[in-house]
Amino acid sequence: MQNKLLIIIPVLNEVNNILPIIKKIFKFLPAKKKHILFIDDNSKDGTREKIYLAQKNFNKIYLIKRNSKLGIGSAHKVGLKWGFKKKYEKIITMDCDGTHNPIYINRLLKKLDTKRCQIVSTNRFLDKNSLSDWNLWRILLTKFRHKLIQFFLKIQYDSSGAFRGYLVKNINIKDIFLAKNNSYSFFWESIFILSKKYKIKEIPIKLPGRLSGASKMKIKDILSAFFYLIKVYIKK
Repeated sequence: MQNKLLIIIPVLNEVNNILPIIKKIFKFLPAKKKHILFIDDNSKDGTREKIYLAQKNFNKIYLIKRNSKLGIGSAHKVGLKWGFKKKYEKIITMDCDGTHNPIYINRLLKKLDTKRCQIVSTNRFLDKNSLSDWNLWRILLTKFRHKLIQFFLKIQYDSSGAFRGYLVKNINIKDIFLAKNNSYSFFWESIFILSKKYKIKEIPIKLPGRLSGASKMKIKDILSAFFYLIKVYIKK
């Protein structure tokens, strides 16, 4: 019997967010139809131990353990490769920090139709109040990045977000791996590449503030993403 749905959640030092995200997923989705895969980049705060505990109390929770911080994009690639190999029908990718509300998963799944689209992403800019819980600096930075990507790559999607859905049987995993970046730029690079071959649709989403812990994105990540964007622009 083919597995129906895999939810991929990369984590790094998210100990206080593991159980809340699992409980919310189980609240909004039937237990028999979904599996959850965590990819842990060698967390030091007890995240991995919290996942072990969750595995004892919830069915169908899996963990890929990595021995160093290899990047959020790399984690998504590993998770997607695992899901495609296991032949899931649909895959959802999301963050663990509480900003991606599992209530939207069903909306993503409804959009994943063989005739309409193969990939569904969330868009933070369709609702003018979507980022109202964020501080001004983060709002300005997010919107500026969005405009830069639109300008250089001529794509209209909200391409830098991780909350997405994939219709596995209609996607060649090799196309996803054409995105070479293993950090945050993986998200917009993969959309840029996939949009040339696949139908992509979006749903509006409201993003609250982080539930617990701190953002992993640093100034060096922002600068690295900008220079990588220029590199992709020159080569396109």
